This record gives sequence, structure tokens and C-alpha cells, in this order.
Amino acid sequence: MINEVIAVFLVLLVFKTGAELWLDRLNRANVLRFADSPPEAVREVMPDETYRRSVEYTLAKNRFSRVETLWGAAILAAVILSGVLPWYYGFFGEGGDRPVWAEGLFFVSTLILLSLPSLPFEWWSQFRLEERFGFNKTTLKLWISDRIKGLVIGFAIGYPLICLLLALVGWVGAYWWIWGFAIFFCFQLLMMVLYPMLIMPLFNKFTPLPEGELRKRLMELADRTGFRAKTIQVMDGSKRSAHSNAFFTGFGRFRRIVLFDTLMEQLGERELEAVLAHEIGHYKKGHIPRMLGLSAVMVLLAFGAIAWLAESAWFYQAFGFDPETAGLAPAFLLFALLSGLVTFWLSPLFNIMSRKHEYEADAFARDSVGEAEPLLRALRKLSEKNLSNLTPHPLYSAIYYSHPTLVEREAALRNA
Repeated sequence: MINEVIAVFLVLLVFKTGAELWLDRLNRANVLRFADSPPEAVREVMPDETYRRSVEYTLAKNRFSRVETLWGAAILAAVILSGVLPWYYGFFGEGGDRPVWAEGLFFVSTLILLSLPSLPFEWWSQFRLEERFGFNKTTLKLWISDRIKGLVIGFAIGYPLICLLLALVGWVGAYWWIWGFAIFFCFQLLMMVLYPMLIMPLFNKFTPLPEGELRKRLMELADRTGFRAKTIQVMDGSKRSAHSNAFFTGFGRFRRIVLFDTLMEQLGERELEAVLAHEIGHYKKGHIPRMLGLSAVMVLLAFGAIAWLAESAWFYQAFGFDPETAGLAPAFLLFALLSGLVTFWLSPLFNIMSRKHEYEADAFARDSVGEAEPLLRALRKLSEKNLSNLTPHPLYSAIYYSHPTLVEREAALRNA
């Protein structure tokens, strides 16, 4: 049984890694196919020089992605097959009497340690790839500070949470996973409120949008569409990157609209209004509750799977743990490491829903501002400034893209 489990792991790892590399190859070939002669629809929405630059950017990211994929697969295989996890687990106690704090420390510290091999790739992406194309605005000092802050905050939040989840077994018995799902999902909802209020300000500066024509226009849009946000804030995204974005956070009276300062530099008032209308569209069309509902289902299934695996001696034995003495933490950890081998194949289903939501939000924005042109201009400018890939392979897009391409969004807006 042990060899069978390891064989299944290796098959899933090889299939996922092979699929990622094949998709990268397909996408690269499609981009090169249109490198010198883009489709008519693309020529209409992006200047030739910008398009050539976007092709270079896409190909550079493609090369980097292939190396990163192979490295990630190698690290996962080494961690799972080498026996390092049960060896490390031994440092947190022997026998079956490990306290909850030790189990939780094993889980959190292992995830932190496993994040370290990716740091050189994150550095290269930021200071080589993004720098080459003019997107990097951060400094090495700030980059290091961000990573340290992220680790400290992740530990401060994750450690008490995992300890609470592990303690549930002793408190409520066999049905701990149902209580675990409820606690974890409530925690997600709580973080939707607290994250923008307490954590994001540790990384970025938020300032209220100054009084003026733009604020008046955006607030009138919010009132007109029934989206009464507590405030409109500007985030100093240019502190780290030239990429731009807009979003809203929280819900109820904690709702707030956030605009990147880079977005405000790139778009005019009517275009910013259209972008905000798009974000409001997600709220008004009920996309947030739907995604939360889907998330709840996935979390419940995950907790159910962990509970089942934790009761399966063959699962512990296959990965080198003693089922007689191992606690719940190894089951949580192994699930966290291995679940991506399965959920990868479900991503097209999630992306179908996400792209449907984007089309609906686009249509809402068009109707809210009275015409499609402001949003079309905004989408074109954002594609140009971000050097978006306008000719992805359809299969690559289906697997990885949560948003339709610019050409697809333009066609939907014009044909409605």
C-alpha cells in the first residue's frame, strides 16, 4: 500500500509538472506565431511598439516560469520522498503525547522553511525580470522587509489558528472537522474586514482620495449604483511596482474602495469611473457571495479529506510517519503540500465562473456610466501599461486566466 501511495504521488506530480511545461510551450508557440503579425483585433487595441514589448515580456516570463516549475516540483519531490518531514517531526516530541503547541509549531515552522527555496526566484522575478521591463519600483531593503513582515504576521496569525484547529480533536471528538470548517470559514470572513484595516497598512500607505471633481464623480457613481462605501482610498502601489489595480474590500459598513496611485496616473476621470463601476458590478451582481459559497464548499471538503486521511494508517506510513504516535499536524501538512496536485486540474472550472463574473461586471460598468467607451479605453490603457499578453493559447488561457483577454472583453462589450 505504501508503494502504491508513493506511486500515485509521483504520477500526479509528473502529470501536473508535465502539463505546466506543455502549457508553457503551447503559449510560447502561440505568442511567437503572432509576434510579427498580430491579429487584426490586436492591432486595433495596442500600438505596434507596445505590442512587441508585450511579446518580449510574455516570453521572458515564460522562460522564467519553466525553470520555476521544475524547481518547485524538485523541491516537493525531495521533501516528500527524502523522509525529512518525519525526521523533523521528531524534534517536536516522541510518542503520541505531543502537546498541541508542539504540533502547531511543527506545521507552521515547516511551511516557513519550505517557503525559503522560492526566495531566490522571487528576488530574480522582482529585480531582474520586472526591472528589465520597467515595472520594479521597490528596493532590496524594502523587499527584505516585506518578507520578514510577511513571515512574522503569518506566524502570528497562523500559529494560534492551527493550534485551535488541532485542539478541536480533544474537545469535540470525531466531528472536529465540522467545527474546524466553521471556525476557519468564520476566520476568513473576519479577515476580509481586518486585513485591509490592520495588515495592509503595515505594507502600504492609504490616504483618502482628496476632495475634487474625481472624488465627487466616484462618490456619485457609488450612490447611483447603491454601493455606499465608507471611503475611497489611494494606495501607494508605486512604492513597489508600476503595475496598477483597483479593488474594494470588506463588506457592510466596513466596505471601502481602493485605487492604486499608478492607476490614477494612467487613467482619466471617466476611465477611473468605469473601472470603479466594474468593481461595484462584482458586488451588485452577487459575485462575492457566490465566491464565498464556493470557498465554503472547498474548505468543507478539505477538512473532510484531512479528517479521513488522519484516520488512515496507510497515509501516515506511506510518508514515513508512525500512525500510532503521529498527531493531526502531519495530516494537515501533507494535505497542504499535496492538494495542489489535484486542484490544479479543477482550475478551468473556477476560471469559467470567474470569467463569467468579469463579463457581467463589464456589462454593469457600461450600463452604469452610460456607454462602453470609457471602460474600453481603460482596459486598453491598462493592457498597454501592464504589457498584457493579448495572444495567449486558448488552452493556456483556460487553465490560468481568471479574466478574459482584452480582445474577448472588447468583443463582449461591443456586441452586447
